[in-house]
Amino acid sequence: MKPEIAQLIEISRFYGQNKEYVIAGGGNTSYKDENTIWIKSSGQPLAYLDENGLVELSREKLRNISLKKFSDDPVQREEEVKNDLFNCMTDHSHSKRPSVETSLHELIKYRFVVHLHPTLINGVLCSRNAKNLIVKLFGEKALFVPYTDPGYTLFKMLESEITRYRDQNLSDPQIIFLENHGSFVSADSIEEIRNIYEDIISKIDTHLIRLTDVGDLPYNPVLNKVLPALRMLLSSDSVKVIRCRHNTLIAKYYQNQQEFHKISLPLTPDIIVYCKTRYLYIEQSSSAEKILESIKSLLPRFQNEYGYLPAVIIIKNAGVIALSRSVASAEAILDVYEDLIKVSYYSSLCGGTKTLTPDQSAFIDKWEVENYRRKVAQSTGQWNRMENRIAIVTGGAQGFGAGIAEALFRLNANVVVADLNEETGIKFVKGLQSQVSKNKAVFFRTDVSDPESVKNLIEKTVGEFGGLDLIVSNAGILKAGGLDEIEPEMFARTTGINYSGYFYCAKYASEVMKIQNHEKPEYFTDIIQINSKSGLRGSNKNFAYAGAKFGGIGLTQSFALELAPFRIKVNSICPGNFYEGPLWSDPKTGLFVQYLNTGKVPGAKTIEDVKKFYEEQVPMKRGCRLEDVIKALLYIIDQEYETGQAVPVTGGQVMLG
Repeated sequence: MKPEIAQLIEISRFYGQNKEYVIAGGGNTSYKDENTIWIKSSGQPLAYLDENGLVELSREKLRNISLKKFSDDPVQREEEVKNDLFNCMTDHSHSKRPSVETSLHELIKYRFVVHLHPTLINGVLCSRNAKNLIVKLFGEKALFVPYTDPGYTLFKMLESEITRYRDQNLSDPQIIFLENHGSFVSADSIEEIRNIYEDIISKIDTHLIRLTDVGDLPYNPVLNKVLPALRMLLSSDSVKVIRCRHNTLIAKYYQNQQEFHKISLPLTPDIIVYCKTRYLYIEQSSSAEKILESIKSLLPRFQNEYGYLPAVIIIKNAGVIALSRSVASAEAILDVYEDLIKVSYYSSLCGGTKTLTPDQSAFIDKWEVENYRRKVAQSTGQWNRMENRIAIVTGGAQGFGAGIAEALFRLNANVVVADLNEETGIKFVKGLQSQVSKNKAVFFRTDVSDPESVKNLIEKTVGEFGGLDLIVSNAGILKAGGLDEIEPEMFARTTGINYSGYFYCAKYASEVMKIQNHEKPEYFTDIIQINSKSGLRGSNKNFAYAGAKFGGIGLTQSFALELAPFRIKVNSICPGNFYEGPLWSDPKTGLFVQYLNTGKVPGAKTIEDVKKFYEEQVPMKRGCRLEDVIKALLYIIDQEYETGQAVPVTGGQVMLG
């Protein structure tokens, strides 16, 4: 890697990971030598830029673009320019797309160009007094360009303005401010670029009072009944995820229609890309019923007027709600919309806010380049049944539960890991999230034997993602022993976790699932209990566990009958012995040790004797494995006709007659 490319990646990540400079992966950076320019590819976030995210183009071919005559039709012209940019690439073996700004970066003679959308800078650039303020603060050091539609039109405008500046100052501008858009800073080193940006922010700081007291406000529990319904109402084309944000800044603008009007129109192209051009405001928020009544009343009018469903909903006393195809894109929507609020606030201190005109907004909204960015931002890869679904796995921090949680997460589901073991659970979730992904995993400490703890788990899940599609009731304990060994306390504890815990999960999860079904009657959800082969036949000196599991199948069949009208499928999976897991193999507390010590296996003298005894009872001559359970789980979720079933995964050890 060229040292300059490493420096380009360094400066890109430096600004890309700071939300005061870049929101939702926006911005662009480049480096050029005599013959070649390297620029961030379209849709690639600055925060994670690496060498693979750069596009390499011929500068000679790029210069020829400015000499060509293109169509007068804007759509045809942009297509022609896009094709010419592709032809300038030095390597066509990959699918990367050159940034539409490539020709702008080529115009500037400095080696490094960093284009950002800093909140504070845009507070000035989105004001009615932007040009006067820029001249006052920066004089001839900076070039100010009035708002121009992006793409070829902006390129030609900048070409003219830079040429004029060059003639007057005998150099290129190192600072370019684009009204209602952002800033370009250029230099021959990344150190100088950092210094220039620091100087810009410092000068603006002398003119504005920064927002410093923005604090989080509590989650409004009224949303527990609103979000699942809203999720279905707005999931016409694909299942959505909901993210909420509530803080003191947002609260300043949701009190009434007059305040909301100040944040009701787009200020920059990025806002349109992520949030569209209009946002839904709900003032009647005293109850879930009032909120839903308002939403159902306003949604048809909103869609008829603007031609799309809202991506952003502002609810008085509850905050901002973003809906999208993934957690990552919903979070980006929240970031961009909160940035709109901040920019509106700052611009109001600079002589008033200047929003984009309807024609300017329409151009951005329909522009092929921005629609490409939008698709990249929302894409989650190859679709599967669990894509963007919301799942809870109890006992999900280790063993079968962790395996199930990880499998669901790898299938792009949003996963809540619920477990008593907080340290292990947090570490496990951190491992899942170690790679950049568009879905999300979270940990909530939960005691399934406590109904309030389970109820809280469900409410937190709704607050985190907006609904619930699947709960896997996996948490359980097993203490082997006969009648003369198991005390009442242990029996009650085993029953409380293995049997009552399943009831609590089904009770509170089904409440959310019913709300979703009410708004979308064809929508299926799942409650799945991880049972055991011990729930299908008696287990010698293991009655506490087996009894709870037998009872669990009774619950499954009963729940299935009750919940079928709501398209809630309820099934159990009955795995055989998972010999590799800690339940069996733990050298101190595992079942092999327990069964050896209690004499459950006649004649066994070692742990290996016990293990061999149990393996010999399985026709497939091995224990159940995680992948066996995952296949059964995905089958149950995928099918829409079976409910109330106890699916054996026992290698033939237990066969249903």
